[in-house]
Amino acid sequence: MRKYFGTDGIRRIANTELSPLLVYRVAKAGAYVLSKHGNTSPTILIGRDTRISGTLIESAMVAGFLSYGANVKLIGVASTPSVAYLTKKLNADASVVISASHNTYEFNGVKYFSNKGMKIPDEIEEEIEEIMDSDKLEELTAKNDKIGVSEYTPEYLEEYINFIEGIFKEDITKNNNKDFKIGIDVANGATYKLAERIFKDLGINFEIINNTPDGININNNCGSTHLDGLKKLVVEHKLDLGIAYDGDGDRCLAVDELGNEVDGDIFLSIMSNYLKEKGELSKNTVVATVMSNLGLNKYAASNGIDLKQTKVGDRYVLEEMLKNGYNLGGEQSGHIIFLDYNPTGDGILSSLMLIRVLLEKKKKLSELKKIINIYPQVLVNAKVATEKKYDYDKDEEIKLQIEKLEKEFEGNGRVLIRTSGTEPLVRVMIEGEDKDYITKKATELANLIEQKLK
Repeated sequence: MRKYFGTDGIRRIANTELSPLLVYRVAKAGAYVLSKHGNTSPTILIGRDTRISGTLIESAMVAGFLSYGANVKLIGVASTPSVAYLTKKLNADASVVISASHNTYEFNGVKYFSNKGMKIPDEIEEEIEEIMDSDKLEELTAKNDKIGVSEYTPEYLEEYINFIEGIFKEDITKNNNKDFKIGIDVANGATYKLAERIFKDLGINFEIINNTPDGININNNCGSTHLDGLKKLVVEHKLDLGIAYDGDGDRCLAVDELGNEVDGDIFLSIMSNYLKEKGELSKNTVVATVMSNLGLNKYAASNGIDLKQTKVGDRYVLEEMLKNGYNLGGEQSGHIIFLDYNPTGDGILSSLMLIRVLLEKKKKLSELKKIINIYPQVLVNAKVATEKKYDYDKDEEIKLQIEKLEKEFEGNGRVLIRTSGTEPLVRVMIEGEDKDYITKKATELANLIEQKLK
């Protein structure tokens, strides 16, 4: 069990739980682990989102890297996917994104990327933790001329901008029309300048909201986790599409012209169908997680597409894609990975992929999304004793209740039980055709788990 790292790096309340001292230690240990096989002083990129604590965490991170002897390039405010891309493009030894993604401003976090621009695997995080809590940390201190230096390099973002625009310039210019207009919600986060610049350069008509970050309004009733403002904008201004990113820009959700949500499962359906038509869907396969909607399974089966499912977390989706040579995968939450372009979820890239499909096919999003039938999904948390939270599958009464429900659904519903990695909770998710019924059953099952595991 990891002590500091969770499913997406280290994420805690800034300056208390995520203290400057902790950040210093994770930086120093990380620089050693990620570069210990190299022969020269490592170079590490740092990007951050717009939180008020960003520069504080950045300063502690820089101190840890320089103390080890690593050299640092400070990109400034930058999306997670832009940092991931630049790490590989610029041949850096590693990179860090300082962000708490979709969480509110008081949280912050640290996400490491390898020299290949990919999130580091669990075993590397565990090795970093071992060094952090060992006597070896003090030994990793550079002296005299071996101390690292830092440099502010926001101009590196031009490389990412050129990369994204190069993918879409020709197609969007060819198919664009003056009546096509979209809304963009940048969540007062890391994409607030990037998105505006890229969409302007590509000649797409757009209205942008939540693009005035003040350090504390990131994800505040906006972005991919709060779509109501974007839905209102799209409907009232009669826009063709709404796009919402999260605080660090690796997620993208959409709103169709009628104001209805388009989640990651619908994204994957539309894009896998499009890529299959083009002959560009690698091995005729899409990768998702066990939390993906049952509708995605049925869409894939009825369209001759293989669906591979992993445990929850975009890193596990990526691992499956890399292991077997797949090029499309993602999560219901909006992490969509187009591995032909970037080895991480990229909100701007995903939204432009969708826009390209809409313009090329000359269809409304509400029409395209009919390719998949999304089943109602209900999630209920059962509060349990910490020491018993992994025991739900050992209790015969709980197992019997789950088996009874699954038999009842006969393939038109399912039960998924997951243990929270950070809280004393067991999450009960049920899918089915009748939302009222599955809500009742999920609540009953959660109550049973609470009784048995208290």
